[in-house]
Amino acid sequence: MPELTDKQTFTEQEALDFHRLPRPGKLSVAPSKPMATQRDLSLAYSPGVAVPVREIARDPDLAYEYTSKGNTVAVISNGTAILGLGNLGAMASKPVMEGKSVLFKRFADVDSIDVEVETLDPDEFITVVKNIGATWGGINLEDIKSPECFVIESELQDKLDIPVFHDDQHGTAIIASAGLINAVEIAGKSLADIRVVLVGAGAAGLSTIGLMKAMGVRQENTTIIDRDGVVYVGRESGMDQWKAAHATVTEHRTLKEAMVGADVVIGLAAKGAITADMVATMAPNPIIFAMANPDPEITPEEVAAVRPDAIIATGRSDYANQVNNVLGFPYIFRGALDVRARRVNHEMKIACARALAQLAREDVPDEVAAAYRGRKLKFGRDYIIPTPFDPRLIWYVPPFVAQAAMDTGVARRPIEDMDAYRAELRQRLDPSAALMQKISSAVRAAPNRRVVFAEGEETSVIRAAWAFKQQELGTPILVGREDLIRQNAAEAGLRFDELGIEIVNARVSDRNSVYTDALYERLWRRGYLRRDVQRMINQDRNYFGAAMLAHGDADAMVTGVTRNFNMALREVLRVIDVKGTLIGLSVLMAKGRTLFVADTSIHELPSAEELADIAVQAARTVRQLGRTPRVAFLSYSVFGNPPGDRGEKVREAIRILDQRGVDFEYEGEMPPELALDADARSAYPFMRLTRDANVLVMPAVHSAAISTQLARVLGSATLIGPLLVGLEKSVQIVPLGASVSHIITAASFAAYEEGLDEEA
Repeated sequence: MPELTDKQTFTEQEALDFHRLPRPGKLSVAPSKPMATQRDLSLAYSPGVAVPVREIARDPDLAYEYTSKGNTVAVISNGTAILGLGNLGAMASKPVMEGKSVLFKRFADVDSIDVEVETLDPDEFITVVKNIGATWGGINLEDIKSPECFVIESELQDKLDIPVFHDDQHGTAIIASAGLINAVEIAGKSLADIRVVLVGAGAAGLSTIGLMKAMGVRQENTTIIDRDGVVYVGRESGMDQWKAAHATVTEHRTLKEAMVGADVVIGLAAKGAITADMVATMAPNPIIFAMANPDPEITPEEVAAVRPDAIIATGRSDYANQVNNVLGFPYIFRGALDVRARRVNHEMKIACARALAQLAREDVPDEVAAAYRGRKLKFGRDYIIPTPFDPRLIWYVPPFVAQAAMDTGVARRPIEDMDAYRAELRQRLDPSAALMQKISSAVRAAPNRRVVFAEGEETSVIRAAWAFKQQELGTPILVGREDLIRQNAAEAGLRFDELGIEIVNARVSDRNSVYTDALYERLWRRGYLRRDVQRMINQDRNYFGAAMLAHGDADAMVTGVTRNFNMALREVLRVIDVKGTLIGLSVLMAKGRTLFVADTSIHELPSAEELADIAVQAARTVRQLGRTPRVAFLSYSVFGNPPGDRGEKVREAIRILDQRGVDFEYEGEMPPELALDADARSAYPFMRLTRDANVLVMPAVHSAAISTQLARVLGSATLIGPLLVGLEKSVQIVPLGASVSHIITAASFAAYEEGLDEEA
């Protein structure tokens, strides 16, 4: 197994645990229809299933109407070229193929299943896939070595009536071509006139140069270099029919010779393949795409040292202009599936490249700019390709692909209303991913925020702090004994000294006396002696960590791993004041919805006034998270029927908000189905909610906590929180024994909330 790089935010054991726990793998199958009753089962299987069977037998294309075929892609491999690891066998490729399937779902809402074929024989592979291929709406070939991949893709596309797409070839080609379109524009050149040198004649390289020629680069202006030198007409050694198709008449025999006066160099080879001396000889405003991973053929720093006029792209996320295949394959298949395309042709690939190039010229949303450390991204040398997490990709790119399929006659079902199609695509964006992306991006925009990890000796906390720093979310401060923290970090395989993580021992800190004096002044009329307060600061990390926040020595804090919520909260409240209304806000994400539930941790049986305050605080926080709050006060009763004490308190809370004249929608009291179902609300013409509620105010803390935890335990929803909202300083308290991921999420939100306070 290769060594982990410095940029990775996990250990090898964490990677194994991620794939193994709580259940092995990254995929599961979930029914899209109700399966609760005998009638449901009869419709889903026998005898009801016989009806669509007969229809599909009559017309096989009706499988798109009655089965999941139209939104399913198979990711298929034989494991002969797994990432950079080589031929490790079909089964070894399964984690990669599962991961690719997850990306399809995450970025384009395409259902996907992995298939591993245990054969090295291309003909046998083709026969197997051909015989099962009609099951899916499309096939993504992956990690199949060259040159067999060319034969396999070509044969399968001829034999099957669905798109067959080898992403290792075409994904890089499409994204690199998108970057080339913009780079040429910025450099003041044209595709027809540029001289292009390709370093690396594998599957990705040959596909890239082929697509660039299809877009306008002239054959005679290209030069390909493989491990044996220049691919020229008449060369015999190391040649095959795919290289021969791109051979040119040239006197050049080495890369060094070919680079002189070249406008563009495309690197798909290995670290060090391109040197600074070679780059220095290129034409003015050279374009250099060094896309080897994890280390490019030449680094941007090395290029800039000799050619400050260069436009540079790499395959790495820590440099500008990342050529990342995830910009392509999800959206190509999304567009192809939505018109039921028979293949992915050159025109569709070019359409995708041009769409990506055009998107990079659009104004960049703030949440995308935040991912680039807050720089306002603008079309230019350092922004020629969109970032992979741009939320516009899902609705911007597929229509171009779909239109190209329609224009070239490979679409079975043309789209009549493209505007309506774009609106439909917007709804496919994963709401949970979008929310966490917004928070993480905003936090990365201000990476100097200092976050206290109060229980710093715990291994899970150490691992979370390490990952927090690796992800450049801020500066973690671990509170605890330095020798024990370093010992636990070493046992977890973490290299601390390289990151600059701070460690503070409360007992020996030079800030002890300052913190003690200030806390004693807060508590001296509440039965505490100074020696009591001194002991609290010295020995209890929650008091010490909260004091760091109160005195401006840190910006935010996360705790709770080793003690229960109420105990941790009491300790924090002795040091930090409440601002407004203190509430617990849980984020519940399920079935395409994101719901904010309050109050899930503070007010046991809130009064009407407190319910109104909870709604105001929750609505304010939801608005800060970029959503328009629509508040529903939940109850067992519906507008007074049946009557009851808790229902009356909700009705009084509504009257209080009426008097306050708040600036958000609210309504109540009502059960969940009214809050979340427009059809159910239609029976109540006086209803004030214009759309489904996204903020649910519960009548008491027990109903709030039980309902959210129940949804999580049943596996029907993703739960974040409860998030603590309403303190003067940002503190998050995680559940007892929280996982590393949970701690990181809480720390991210703590840093995010502190940023909102600074803006306010």
